[in-house]
Amino acid sequence: MIERVFILKRADVFRDLSDDVLEQLAPHLEDVDLATGRSLFEKGDPGSAMYLVVDGRIRVHDGEREVAVLEAGSVLGEVSVLSSEERGASATALTDARLLRLDQEVLYEAMALSPDLSRGFIEVLLDRLG
Repeated sequence: MIERVFILKRADVFRDLSDDVLEQLAPHLEDVDLATGRSLFEKGDPGSAMYLVVDGRIRVHDGEREVAVLEAGSVLGEVSVLSSEERGASATALTDARLLRLDQEVLYEAMALSPDLSRGFIEVLLDRLG
């Protein structure tokens, strides 16, 4: 669990949370290993989870148009998980990658208990809009 808390602290959305909140969140994270070229999710898929990149590189794309390349410490799927909307883009591993998955239900429970987590999400979303 200590490793997961450290990993969470690397992401902007979780950076300002107390260790207590992160320790409560850590056991609910699911490891996801993705081989080079494999899809994490496709545009139009339900947005029931978000992901934190631990290792590797993930390409976010809409067809052939590249939206972003994400590396360790980046989060993806945060907009869909908050809105329950379909994925607005696809995500594919550019290299072998390790991610942590956080399901929507767990995220909502954590946000209800921690205003700092909600604030972190707002800041990340505003950064992406700007």
